[in-house]
Amino acid sequence: MEKSKIIIVEGPQGTGKTTLTNYLRENIPGSNLYRLHGQKDKSSSGKILSEKIYMALMEYLQKMQEIPMDLIFDRTFFTEEVYARLGYKEYQFTDIYEKLVNRLEKLDSDIYFIVLYLEEVKNYEKRLKREHHNYQSFSVENSRNQQEKYLEMAKELEDSKIHVITLAMDDFEKSYQKINELFEIK
Repeated sequence: MEKSKIIIVEGPQGTGKTTLTNYLRENIPGSNLYRLHGQKDKSSSGKILSEKIYMALMEYLQKMQEIPMDLIFDRTFFTEEVYARLGYKEYQFTDIYEKLVNRLEKLDSDIYFIVLYLEEVKNYEKRLKREHHNYQSFSVENSRNQQEKYLEMAKELEDSKIHVITLAMDDFEKSYQKINELFEIK
């Protein structure tokens, strides 16, 4: 029996996470899509809450292995770590992040960590003109800083059990072609 997939799509604001995760959900039969937005508390009590949220997520993923369903995530704890690394949080999250990655690697699923980025700054400028209601301000500079951290994180995970894919989203059609090949979407 083929292992179920856990597909985690991460990346900075404006790269197309929602667009790509919707595409995956529509084109991978028997999949479920989750949009996680984290929590707004940037203080040390927020760290405790984030740890509880993401440890519960790991327990859920453990239980879901018994169900033949592919799971698609638009953000997870990787965003929490990136935001902490950038100083958007008053705390460091790396100790918990490492535990979570360790637990993720131990799951009996095919795990894909897809980091989206943009090669052209002008594409951030276009995409970030949309109206947003988020706790972290949208700006080209913030997105570029986040992009750097996500790509750094992808590099750190290259030797793990996790399938790491970095995907430029400047041209959606080219990106979809790569995704179609990766997940055998026809």
